[in-house]
Amino acid sequence: MSAIEQTEAARPRGTRLPRRARRNQLLGAAQEVFVAQGYHSAAMDDIAERAGVSKPVLYQHFPGKLELYLALLDQHCESLLLAVRTALASTTDNKLRVAATMDAYFAYVEDEGGAFRLVFESDLTNEPAVRERVDRVSLQCAEAISDVIAEDTGLSKDESMLLAVGLGGVSQVVARYWLSSGSAIPRDKAVGLLTSLAWRGIAGFPLHPVEGQLSAEGH
Repeated sequence: MSAIEQTEAARPRGTRLPRRARRNQLLGAAQEVFVAQGYHSAAMDDIAERAGVSKPVLYQHFPGKLELYLALLDQHCESLLLAVRTALASTTDNKLRVAATMDAYFAYVEDEGGAFRLVFESDLTNEPAVRERVDRVSLQCAEAISDVIAEDTGLSKDESMLLAVGLGGVSQVVARYWLSSGSAIPRDKAVGLLTSLAWRGIAGFPLHPVEGQLSAEGH
């Protein structure tokens, strides 16, 4: 039984929730339905039933299925961006910072709610509003990584951004493969392997101002 189902089972029918709490409950139910069924197969009836509310209650908060999906997408794009920014700010040791950023993607993908599927594997990417949000969070994550690369190496904005897009792209693609393949490799070891691969490349760029070459041990 999911957390939402447990909550609903424990709550008497007809209980009124504060608006924010109700909205969060509906988003949680919608996430379960969208992740399990995809956007096109999901119905507002399914979401209302999963949340244990009537359709009118659902429509009081979200005027339609697309608006509900976009609200959920906004929530989880923000979560990913926050995780990446937090990882980058967690240490000044560059090798550890690469590892922390890689792990942020793995943790995001591993979350049991499956929210990453809405961001990276949506069946609605032909919808402009969805595509714009997915592209924007990918760009924002790359910009956060790029800022650190530019500050540390003195590479140009364009050069730093190219490297950042590569690091972010590799992280999320490998993390998704690791999860979908049912890999027997523990998360920490998988992150360590990917970090070693990335570090061998990024460590070749000198610190700025020049303080000697970055070594594989980190600085």
